[in-house]
Amino acid sequence: MDTRTQACIAGGGPAGMMLGVLLARAGVRVIVLEKHADFLRDFRGDTIHPSTMQVLHELGWLDEFLALPHQRVTELRASFGAQRFRIADMSHLPVAAPFIAMMPQWDFLDFLNRKGRLYPSFDLRMQAEARALIVDANNRVTGLRAITANGPLDIHADLVIAADGRTSTLRHVAGLISQSFGAPMDALWFRLPRRPTDTSETQGRFDAGRIFVMLNRGDYWQCAFVIPKGTDARIRNEGLAAFQKSVGALVPFEAARATSIASLDDVKLLVVQVDRLEKWSRPGLLCIGDAAHAMSPIGGVGINLAIQDAVAASNILAAPLRENRVSDSDVEAVQARREWPTRMTQRFQLIMQNTIIGPTLAATGTAKPPLALRVLTRLPFFSRLPARVMGLGFRPEHVETRAAHDNARLIYSAK
Repeated sequence: MDTRTQACIAGGGPAGMMLGVLLARAGVRVIVLEKHADFLRDFRGDTIHPSTMQVLHELGWLDEFLALPHQRVTELRASFGAQRFRIADMSHLPVAAPFIAMMPQWDFLDFLNRKGRLYPSFDLRMQAEARALIVDANNRVTGLRAITANGPLDIHADLVIAADGRTSTLRHVAGLISQSFGAPMDALWFRLPRRPTDTSETQGRFDAGRIFVMLNRGDYWQCAFVIPKGTDARIRNEGLAAFQKSVGALVPFEAARATSIASLDDVKLLVVQVDRLEKWSRPGLLCIGDAAHAMSPIGGVGINLAIQDAVAASNILAAPLRENRVSDSDVEAVQARREWPTRMTQRFQLIMQNTIIGPTLAATGTAKPPLALRVLTRLPFFSRLPARVMGLGFRPEHVETRAAHDNARLIYSAK
């Protein structure tokens, strides 16, 4: 099978779906490929940050989005031993929704899919996995080859966008080079039941040698047990009972609730990596989101950054794509726009890794709050910095494109 489009996006995650919807809204013919049959995968990033909701506000979609089930997080707190600190207060941010919305990522992606279907040029294809690039005699990318539920598919496009995550197939086959910055930790993700008498706070606990994070998801806690990098096999070899005991010692309620972890198969490993492509593109191809820069889970900012990439890419590329005149300089302008905020965000994460995460995981005895955290939380000006970085990021993007069809909602709402 062969087909032709103006933009083909590999990856139906936050970056790919947001870019696909924005391009289609601007009148660009776009195909988005998602390799799974649905968006239902657990322990994906479930934080929708204020900057993302500001984008939805600018599109006129925020009220509808917030009508979906979610939990609002205005403050982030952490405990070091018996000392508690307020890490970030989002309530001061100058946006329409000054909080983090905790929502299953599949609900967010389904929401974007419903919006995309309002536009006739939006084409989402599930169970379609990009495997290779189509390259012409001048070594220019002119499309991609995918495997679908109905067989092989060649898609020819004016521009291919790789939004297929931190293990991106397309950036690998394109030969793009990344720089890795390392990380001292990995994370084990699992659920614990939540009871009506529990606190509603999203919180973290830092003890010598271990870090434990709890995210309020309504009827359950989504938990991250942060471990020294490379120790997952040892923890699993120690067995379920030992893991339950370790978790029980960290939870702020009865330790017995940790026995709800029925199997270590329910504990998913996130291998933490921080890297960035030296060059985000080659002729005919652009990488965005985790495909261009894998982020640490610190602050949950990876989704935030991916969405900002998508908005910037739409602002820069929508008109030249729609008018069939997209150039290499247009594509390179996306990296020029987004590289500085990416570098700054990763620098912030690396500082957190080096001054808080790494020393805590390496510590023995009693965990002591690092000087950087004590200063950050005691000085009013500096205490707002984490909220700004996590909530808005560096150089937040705004929607500059206009809808090609102002009445698209009315015409295509039945699709």
